[in-house]
Amino acid sequence: MTPIVAAVGAEIATAFVEIGLIALVLAILARLASRLGITAVPFFLIAGLGLGEGGVADIGVSEDFVAVGAEIGVLLLLLTLGLEYSSEELRTGLKTGGVPGTVDAIFNFVPGLVVGVVLGWAFPAAVLLGGVTWISSSGVISKVLSDLDRLGYGETPSILNVLVIEDLAMAVYLPVVAALVAGSSALQTATTVGVALVTVGIVLWLAMSYGHVMSAQLDRGNNEALLLAVFGLTLLVGGLAQKLQISAAIGAFLVGLALSGPVQKRARALIEPLRDLFAAIFFLFFAFQINPEELPGALLPALILLVITGLGKLGSGWVAAGRLGSGVNGRIRAGATLIARGEFSIVIASLGIGLADGAQLGSVAAAYVLLSAVVGPLLAKHADRVADALPRKRVPARPG
Repeated sequence: MTPIVAAVGAEIATAFVEIGLIALVLAILARLASRLGITAVPFFLIAGLGLGEGGVADIGVSEDFVAVGAEIGVLLLLLTLGLEYSSEELRTGLKTGGVPGTVDAIFNFVPGLVVGVVLGWAFPAAVLLGGVTWISSSGVISKVLSDLDRLGYGETPSILNVLVIEDLAMAVYLPVVAALVAGSSALQTATTVGVALVTVGIVLWLAMSYGHVMSAQLDRGNNEALLLAVFGLTLLVGGLAQKLQISAAIGAFLVGLALSGPVQKRARALIEPLRDLFAAIFFLFFAFQINPEELPGALLPALILLVITGLGKLGSGWVAAGRLGSGVNGRIRAGATLIARGEFSIVIASLGIGLADGAQLGSVAAAYVLLSAVVGPLLAKHADRVADALPRKRVPARPG
């Protein structure tokens, strides 16, 4: 064996050991989170802090693998998010979600933007912080609704409507912030957004009008063929979207929206284990880039944002559930459920890592997600107690 081959073999062996240990640590953290009844996202972020700059360990050999795995994790997170919505739910969300979506944006995007400006950050970083505080975590929320057995509650459609509007709003927001981060001119930014809107509009129309045709073709294959086809389509469309200066994440989201019927449920079941693996790597890698020494200084702004936007999400849920006729308890449950931030907030913050204020943005976003991903589900669990304790005149609730 030549020295070069031996060196490569030793490096691969080291990478295997590092990746194996990382996976085992993440498994232990996921089990701990499950026993505590909360999402594992905060634990994965803490693990990443321990492995990153200033942490207790160094995974230099495996860093390239982890970086690629993290990018795949983003795409799979958005793919499964798109798989959560049927064409009918999408139409309903577009028709009825305008007012709640506007309220949600004002109550939750603006505070993040203002705090970013107050902290003295450049405008692109402040806009990114606004996005971090705006978007609720569909992954955490779907788990909360399932764990609390609230999928059939009267306010649940209003929660889904808000999530649909937020996710579709990203089709405009992400190209804008990508142009801001790149330092594009006003004309270039307008062109990028225009291309994004036209492309997303065409894909949405195709998904709602002809998605069933593609779904029927994919449904004919066995599980192995379906998994490979959906995974391949996600990477292909994500890559093409990125080349068109549209976020690859939005491309993956649109692939999920295009699938409907039986194949939608099959694809979701097949993709979820793969998503869980790469999503854990994504959260790890994001925190890996944050210096733990900067985190204590981020706790105060993160806590202030949590209080302000927590009230903002309560307002969003109150308006959205009220439009469907829910009573006070249902409105409080809807708002409390929307408080949790997670995967999309981290995706947005990761776009600004290269900015001058990127390190501070990452620290505040990580602290904010850590807090909201724990506080949100706990408050949602006890929302009825909070609602019952409020002095008020009861608003009649719609039956069911």
